[in-house]
Amino acid sequence: MLILWLLLFSLCQKIQLTMFHFRSTVVSSSIMSWVLVLSLSILFIGTLSEGISKPGVVNIGAISTVSSINGRVARIAMNAAVEDINSDPSILGGRKLSLSIHDSNYSGFLGIIGALQFMETDTVAIIGPQSSGMAHILSHLANELHVPLLSFTALDPTLSSLQYPYFIQTAPNDQFQMTAIAEMVSYFGYREVTAVFSDDDQSRNGITALGEKLAERRCKISYKAVLPPDPTATRDDIMNELEKVRLMESRVLVLHTYSKTGLLVFDVAQYLRMMESEFVWIATTWLSTVLDSTSISPKTANSLRGVLTLRPHIPDSEKKKAFSSRWNQLSNGSVGLNPYGLFAYDTVWIIANAVKLFLDHGGTISFSNVTTLSGLGGGTLNLAALSVFDGGKQLLSNILQTNMTGLTGPIGFNPDRSPLHPSYGIINVIGPGFRQIGYWSNHSGLSVIPPETLYAKPPNRSISNQQLYKVVWPGETTIQPRGWVFPNNGTQLRIGVPNRVSYQDFVSKVKGTDIIQGYCIDVFLAAIKLLPYAVPYKFILFGDGHKNPSYCEFVNMITTNVFDATVGDIAIVTNRTKIVDFTQPYIESGLVIVAPTKKLNSSAWAFLRPFTPLMWGVIAVFFLIVGAVVWILEHRLNDEFRGPPKKQFATILWFSFSTLFFSHRENTVSTLGRIVLIIWLFVVLIINSSYTASLTSILTVQQLSSSIKGIESLIMSNKPIGFQTGSFAENYLTDELNIAKLRLVPLDSPEEYAVALESGTVAAVVDERPYVDLFLSKYCKFSIVGQEFTKNGWGFAFPRDSPLAIDMSTAILTLSENGDLQKIYDKWLTRKACSSRSTQPGSDQLNLTSFWGLFLICGIACFLTLLVYFCSMCRQFGRHFPELSDSSNHGSSRSARIQTFISFVNEKEEVSKSKLKRKHMEMLSGVSGRELESTNGSRRTEMDISEERDNGDTGFINKLYSGIH
Repeated sequence: MLILWLLLFSLCQKIQLTMFHFRSTVVSSSIMSWVLVLSLSILFIGTLSEGISKPGVVNIGAISTVSSINGRVARIAMNAAVEDINSDPSILGGRKLSLSIHDSNYSGFLGIIGALQFMETDTVAIIGPQSSGMAHILSHLANELHVPLLSFTALDPTLSSLQYPYFIQTAPNDQFQMTAIAEMVSYFGYREVTAVFSDDDQSRNGITALGEKLAERRCKISYKAVLPPDPTATRDDIMNELEKVRLMESRVLVLHTYSKTGLLVFDVAQYLRMMESEFVWIATTWLSTVLDSTSISPKTANSLRGVLTLRPHIPDSEKKKAFSSRWNQLSNGSVGLNPYGLFAYDTVWIIANAVKLFLDHGGTISFSNVTTLSGLGGGTLNLAALSVFDGGKQLLSNILQTNMTGLTGPIGFNPDRSPLHPSYGIINVIGPGFRQIGYWSNHSGLSVIPPETLYAKPPNRSISNQQLYKVVWPGETTIQPRGWVFPNNGTQLRIGVPNRVSYQDFVSKVKGTDIIQGYCIDVFLAAIKLLPYAVPYKFILFGDGHKNPSYCEFVNMITTNVFDATVGDIAIVTNRTKIVDFTQPYIESGLVIVAPTKKLNSSAWAFLRPFTPLMWGVIAVFFLIVGAVVWILEHRLNDEFRGPPKKQFATILWFSFSTLFFSHRENTVSTLGRIVLIIWLFVVLIINSSYTASLTSILTVQQLSSSIKGIESLIMSNKPIGFQTGSFAENYLTDELNIAKLRLVPLDSPEEYAVALESGTVAAVVDERPYVDLFLSKYCKFSIVGQEFTKNGWGFAFPRDSPLAIDMSTAILTLSENGDLQKIYDKWLTRKACSSRSTQPGSDQLNLTSFWGLFLICGIACFLTLLVYFCSMCRQFGRHFPELSDSSNHGSSRSARIQTFISFVNEKEEVSKSKLKRKHMEMLSGVSGRELESTNGSRRTEMDISEERDNGDTGFINKLYSGIH
């Protein structure tokens, strides 16, 4: 440009001289000269500015290992993308996209050199590098020079966007791939895996991510087999590591490496017979790229049978189908297309669209010197040639705001810069081919439905929704491998056994020998024989032999790696389950209370025991109440409830108490009386039945008495409590029941139990049910009082997540189902024992609480019938004696009305109402019937005779009336 400007200036000078020779005026010559120079300068400046703001070429670079599978595929795909972009002038406005590919040839040093060369040639973006190791280094360079770095193969999850803002992963990183593998491991029910990986940044950090995802699902990596970085790993290196892996207990292997090393690993595994039915192999995406892009030999295919691998899932689309049909033409059949080729194609388009948006908004592709390098001098490194891309920050922002549809589907970035909708297909290698058994997506986990059909639905990560098709495992079997075997490394399982000094029927050492025997030992030996594999073990006693060991300390020995397992009478309690895994309980247990008891002597009043005194009193009162109510309801209608007062009172008593035996002779004729009687007879029936049952129990079952009734009374008593030394009962009583430690007395043996209980040293002993049953089989003076107040069992303890615990639990269930567990119990623990049934004095007595409902119903019935009867009598009385309500003398009228009403109620219904009316008239006039007769000279009427005949009833009522006044 500078040369062109100088040529134009020289031309202007010549024109000026020519015009001078033609004798033009000086003024006109000067004006012409300056006009010409100014016009040419304007033309040049316009041309120069257009050349700066609209360069003809946009340079981008790519760094990859061209000889690798992904390098070969990516090179073809990126060149195809550049060709498609340049064929459409509307994308870059007539500018051309220029792609330069630098071959790092597996070398981090060459990758750095390539990046520096790109920075010297005004490159706006770089695709790559291929490995994460180079990405960590080149990202620092990109940060300083503001050149975006995009990679679809450097997928290390530790390449943080905060530390490396100019580095962008255009394919899902290994964090998602390891999440998919962890969910597969959990789906198949495995708890431990062995990781085999190359010792480089990407593989190492990927396995770290796998460990974190497994831990979230209560799984773990039990062993890490580290291989030299690809491609330096040799067959001997791999052989040495796999020999170690073969001796480990885990048979689930995750292989995270690259194609060359990975295929060699499977070849060595085939040689070591590690591709048989007991192994599970899960390979990362490197294997799917090999299967998609290369033709494998029959030998290699045979070594891959049954392997599971992942492949980035690309939804089907017309664009994808069209590009796939072009691929053979583009590659000339040299390599097959894999998902990373599609990511490479889309990465070029991401840059092109971001550059287009940058230029459309007036951006200028310009570069500035690096000010931080000014003091270093030029030197032979030519650092001064490096420049900062002035529009790099805006171009990076445009890339992160990408919203387009490419070959891989919708393209965009989440706030954490991860691609939209990361997902994988799960591939099962079968012979020379493979089949897809399902998908994994970050949206819904494992599924046999393509993820793109589930994105419109709410996420569902429930266990029941996780699903895969059947797998053909190594060894060409569809039976899922157990994934775990006992390690064949010559070591024995260290089984801790408590060295007990009491209750040796459970665990004990035969004196003078190394033999361990007992109920718990026989259960363990029977269960271990049912395992489908051999388990070498040795018993190690724990305890000094002078007192029972602490079982909490005994179980903790597993966490400190002193024991590989513990076997014995170990209770499964909460604080122990937090540090170890227990098997299925092989015997039920629970804390109970043993206390001294005495037999209750029989007495002449034993028949009163079924009911409490209050109950007896309530029954007697209700007998009287019901008798009185029935008498009231029957008195006017029933001759059997009439007569002299003494007779009527005796009738009430006789009738009410005779209903106890259903032997009452009096008939009830009124409806209300019959209702009351029916309800009362039902109550009597229940009382009779309950009394008979309770009395039978009292007279036939031995009754024991103790001052301790149960755990509540023991807590409130403030008396000393005994417990077995080493048992969890001590912690339970203090921590859960808040009993002071000063009240607790440790006891070592059944003999000490008996002495302490008899002497009163302790009021009761709290211990587990199996121990108590053995104790009571020998000491009949004591008994269990109250109920079991804990529910647990005994089991064998293993380290957390131990597969052996699961297999032993299955064996214990088998022993229980086939009856062998009961046979072992009968052999060791069955004794001719005293009755150890829980007895609680007074608990067989029936109190009012059990019957108050019946009495309430009966009382309500009596009240209602009396109320109805009283209302009926008042209505009848008002109808027969209306003149009594009109009397002017209120005092005498009231007393006469009451007396008349009582007489009316007392009178039998068939007696003529005229007699009552005459009698009440006499009361009102104060003149007797005989006085009226002497005055009037009339004879005694028939009613007078009837009155005398019934004088017993009227006398009773008159007396009752006199008593009221």
